[in-house]
Amino acid sequence: MASGTTAPPPPGNLKRIVAASLIGTTIEWYDFFLYGSAAALVFNKLFFPDSDPLVGTLLSFLTYAVGFAARPLGALVFGHYGDRLGRKKLLVLSLLLMGRATFAIGLLPTHATIGSAAPVLLTVLRLVQGFALGGEWGGAVLLVSEHGDARRRGFWASWPQTGAPAGQLLATGVLSLLTALLSDSAFGSWGWRIPFLLSGVLVIVGLWIRLSVDESPVFKQALAQAEARKVTRTAEAEKLPLVSVLRHHWRDVLVAMGARMAENISYYVITAFILVYATTSAGVSKQTALNAVLIASAVHFAVIPAWGALSDRIGRRPVYLLGAAGVGLWMFPFFSLIDTGGFGNLLLAVTVGLVLHGAMYAPQAAFFSEMFATRMRYSGASIGAQFASVAAGAPAPLIATALLADYDSSTPIALYVIAASVLTLIAVGVAKETRHRDLADIDSPADVEPAAARAADARTV
Repeated sequence: MASGTTAPPPPGNLKRIVAASLIGTTIEWYDFFLYGSAAALVFNKLFFPDSDPLVGTLLSFLTYAVGFAARPLGALVFGHYGDRLGRKKLLVLSLLLMGRATFAIGLLPTHATIGSAAPVLLTVLRLVQGFALGGEWGGAVLLVSEHGDARRRGFWASWPQTGAPAGQLLATGVLSLLTALLSDSAFGSWGWRIPFLLSGVLVIVGLWIRLSVDESPVFKQALAQAEARKVTRTAEAEKLPLVSVLRHHWRDVLVAMGARMAENISYYVITAFILVYATTSAGVSKQTALNAVLIASAVHFAVIPAWGALSDRIGRRPVYLLGAAGVGLWMFPFFSLIDTGGFGNLLLAVTVGLVLHGAMYAPQAAFFSEMFATRMRYSGASIGAQFASVAAGAPAPLIATALLADYDSSTPIALYVIAASVLTLIAVGVAKETRHRDLADIDSPADVEPAAARAADARTV
């Protein structure tokens, strides 16, 4: 089956699928980012009160990083069962796990109440969050990619990606509203719990929408083909999609991991570490920093589908490379603008950074989905994305905070992000273009013939 020949699904059905994935990813990222913002603003005082303020922030970000450590395990478990049982069931489970863990954080006693048990329990709940998110991303983007029109896959698959800025927008917005309405003492005493407890309501809405959608037709087709053809595999490969991924797609896994370096590191420096840097080094108020991230996240949400649509026109690689190079070049102006202490410059720094980040994040969903065969796609996309998070996003705020503490300068932090950009440019530069691949391929996503690619281009213009 040539790419682009599959009949697109009815518009109403596709929009419902997109809405289900977007709502779910928004809630998952709301929960995840809420923790990151709280780690920068209050957790250092509530759970590590005996430490120096900057050391307390480092310890707080360490529990933040622990959530990333659980994401590869979530990718392995959810990928395995998602490739065997389907995308939808695992997405419902991931949403339940994330929502319950976040709600529990809102009820958690602090160090003042139960002592050292507080940060231990906080760490355990953060592990559950990371485990759930490790399985969420792959299933959400695949559900849309495998339902959508092949000619506009980059555009449609980018919508679940907007769940990240939407979740950031929601988390930052709630925190910003509370910090504006409450005094510092009230927010530190009980106000910080409200956003975590709101997660329970959001999960109910997300489950209602997610349970209403159908399983991926590409997955059901692949499952039927495998049974009809009695596809022969070793027992190990059949039971462990991971084995097939590493056997047939190890290069693609490495490309995906490299592609995430600049995307992941830059995002957490721009949105999480910035709350520390702007308030401690640039003299910006907590409310001002939150407002800048809030507005920039709204712009980020708006540009992601546009970058996704562009990747349908010119390819995943060119758009991704543009974003990686842009983020690297922006880092020194980024910190220079923040150092002025003005809100306008802070907003410009964060907004441009997130727009450039969007050029990587938007095509990523389709790009990673197109790298792997159907029966191992959930595992492959999740493993490539989440294993990179351990080396990239997990330590990013921690490393940036440590560099600031050691050098009292933004230069080492800028160089850190630039180095990540170089790694991403190399990884994506050696990758093959994927936008003409057929997701219905059960075994191996072979490269499209030039003639087929030219025909597909003619149809999209």
